[in-house]
Amino acid sequence: MEQLLHDAATRAAAYLASLDTRAVGPTPAAEAALAALDMPLPDQPADPADVLARLDRLGSPATIANAGGRYFGFVHGGSLPAALAAHVLAAAWDQNAFSRVSSPAGVAFDDVARRWLKDALRLPAAASGALVTGATMANFTGLAAARHHVLAREGWDVDRDGLFGAPPIKVVVGAEAHPTLHKALGLLGLGRQRVTVLPTDGQGRIRADALPTLAGPAIVCLQAGNVNTGAFDPAAVLIPWAKAADAWVHVDGAFGLWARASPRYAALAEGYEDADSWATDGHKWLNVPYDCGIVFVREPQAHHAAMTIRAAYLPDAAGTDPMDHTPEGSRRARGVDVWAALASLGRTGVADLVDRCCQHAARFAEGLHAAGFEILNEVVLNQVLVAVGDQPTTRRLMQALNAEGTGWYGDTVWQGRPALRISVSGWATTAADIDRCLAAFVRCAETVLPGE
Repeated sequence: MEQLLHDAATRAAAYLASLDTRAVGPTPAAEAALAALDMPLPDQPADPADVLARLDRLGSPATIANAGGRYFGFVHGGSLPAALAAHVLAAAWDQNAFSRVSSPAGVAFDDVARRWLKDALRLPAAASGALVTGATMANFTGLAAARHHVLAREGWDVDRDGLFGAPPIKVVVGAEAHPTLHKALGLLGLGRQRVTVLPTDGQGRIRADALPTLAGPAIVCLQAGNVNTGAFDPAAVLIPWAKAADAWVHVDGAFGLWARASPRYAALAEGYEDADSWATDGHKWLNVPYDCGIVFVREPQAHHAAMTIRAAYLPDAAGTDPMDHTPEGSRRARGVDVWAALASLGRTGVADLVDRCCQHAARFAEGLHAAGFEILNEVVLNQVLVAVGDQPTTRRLMQALNAEGTGWYGDTVWQGRPALRISVSGWATTAADIDRCLAAFVRCAETVLPGE
């Protein structure tokens, strides 16, 4: 076992060391080699060292190098050194951190990590919280607490009696709400499309001049950081409007909520502390290993009631175990990774990580604009939208850029206009990476775009 773990560490270190010189995306040959995995289940055991060697040989070349500094396709942070090392050690511990009885260490790190997160994000200290798989489950958990709370006020116990015959809940979302929010609403029986959709402006922010009247049980969903533009719904207007009608306010802040950790960008997310639940990700801007979602709920009783589980064989820790606040029972010790990231960065390090990514995004946008490209969004955070033509042209340029390999990008359609999307959220990205990618962007455009 010891030799095998040393071998794995050596291979992992070699992989990370290669990221600066390899293409961000895999080569066609590397992807084609994955066909060797399609074989029958072996009849006999194999040497674990041989299995590891095959994993490295086939898997490492076929990865997308989002752990490096030149990946901009989705809002994927890499893994901070301390968080990655902690993740490896925690994997060796192999803790099922669903309760204090099953993993005293796992839950202790979870407790501290959640407290530190509330401090860094400037959220209410008394809020309950949980670490889950990602923003989908974070939204699900926060909205489950919301569903419980607004129906309990009507005298209905939804966790006991379900939704059949329950008072209808009015759910309000913006026109640019993220699809994971709609998925969570569907999972909760509130309906992906049975929502009141508020119009948004050119940056995707809910328009505060077009607010309907709220009555009865209601949940209002706000967005902190649009996944295309980085824009924030105007919390200072929307939250008082919702609160005046006793509506629950849920915030989908998968990456944008982290602006609150930066003195330079915090003004973008001011007022969001007055919401009732908040969803964000650790595997985005905090740069911890996948997977790690985060949810906080102002009303701990509603959170607990929506998620708790009881059985004769399960320990009773007065409802303070993770299993009483998450959709999962069995769960990995995500708190270890989060604790290590925050312990290594500290308050100023988290702020610097956010600041650097935003500054790199601005540098990228300024360079592209100077080269003649149209930037569709106000670059207020870490997202950049670049218009290069119609959808086929946009897709051709994206494919050329990703095949060239200096950077890796995604495409989108923003309010009817095709665009390339640049998301800067990795700790490893440097100004030199941005300049290198800018040069490659211009080179590829010269060969792909009409008239260039």
